[in-house]
Formats: sequence, structure tokens, C-alpha cells
Amino acid sequence: MTAFTRALRRKSARRIAAVGVVATGALLLSACGGDGMSGMEHGSDSSSATATATATAEAGAKAGDFNDADVTFAQMMIPHHEQALEMAKLADGRASDSEIKDLAGKIEQAQDPEIKTMKGWLESWNKPTAMESVPGMDHGTGHGGDGMMSDADMEELKAMKGTEFDKMFAEMMIEHHNGAITMAKDEQKNGKNADAKKMAGDIVKGQSAEVKQLQSILDRL
Repeated sequence: MTAFTRALRRKSARRIAAVGVVATGALLLSACGGDGMSGMEHGSDSSSATATATATAEAGAKAGDFNDADVTFAQMMIPHHEQALEMAKLADGRASDSEIKDLAGKIEQAQDPEIKTMKGWLESWNKPTAMESVPGMDHGTGHGGDGMMSDADMEELKAMKGTEFDKMFAEMMIEHHNGAITMAKDEQKNGKNADAKKMAGDIVKGQSAEVKQLQSILDRL
């Protein structure tokens, strides 16, 4: 084989190798391009799935964002409010003091909507709202540290009229409010649900002001 033939063969081999490199490069680029697009699509799918999962978790947390303290607060405050309403309604036809009458009306306006709200919470949490299902609450004896009046207290208040009613109403409602304030402060400290804790704050603020007003009424009667 002549030197010229050997040189020609080497040149041809280099051309073939170059073509092979170009072809391989094209294949690699194609593969990378395909993987890149696939990766982008997968990334998009992943982001969408993550966003959906986050939204679902947030919705679930909002619906179930409560603890045992929230449940106890609502379950005990409902009958507590109901008794306050019962006391306030007795003022009609019995109270003689205009400030007592006005305060009784305010108690009804404030606490009736709160009862409905708390019952709604318990229903959404799948928890019982009935008084009988709540341990530690006894209308019959009362004065269990929660400010609840006994049946005997309520009967005595019903029998009063005029200034006697006004005085007893003020005394009983001060004790009743103080019990509610204690329960609400426990919720503020131990509760988890934002709406329940806000209501507890409103109860502490509103009923503390009413206790001062009732004490002022007692002082002048």
C-alpha cells in the first residue's frame, strides 16, 4: 500500500468519526430536549399537585382547627348563656329600676346570638350540644364555681318584684358573669379555635364592664 493510499484512508476514517460524533451529539441534544420538556411538564404537574394539596390541607385545618378546650368552652357556655337569658327575661314585669331593665335587654341581645354561634361550632365539630352530655354542669344545685344559679335561686328570683328583684338580680348576675369570665379566660389561655378565642375575649370585656355596672346599681339601691 502506497503512502498516498494510507493517507486517503486516514482522511476517510476521520470524516466517518466526525459524522458519528455529530450524529451522536444530535441524538444527545434530542434526548436532552425531550427530557427537559418532560422534566418541565413533571415539574408543572408537581407544582399543581402541591398547590392542591396545600389548599386542601388549609381548608381541612380551618374546618377542624379546634381542641378539647374549645369544645368544653362552647358546651359549658351555652347553658350558662341560656340561664342568663332566663334571668334577663324575668326582669320584664318584675324590675323597677330602669338601668336593670336596660341591662337585661342588652344581655338578651348579646348572648342569644352567641348561643346560636356556639351551637353551630359544635355541630360542625361533630360534638354534642346537649346540656346532659356535659359533665360538671348541674342546674339543680348551681354554684359549682361557674356562677350557675340553682333551681331554688331561680324560683326565689321569680317571686321577687320591684327593688327586691332589682337587688337580687344584680347580685345573682354579678356571680353569674364572674363565672362566665373565668370560663372565657380559660378558653383564651387553652383554646385553639380563633373564633372561639375571639368570643371569649368579647365575653371577658363585655361582662367585666357589666359587673362594674351591676355593682354600681347595687351600691345606690
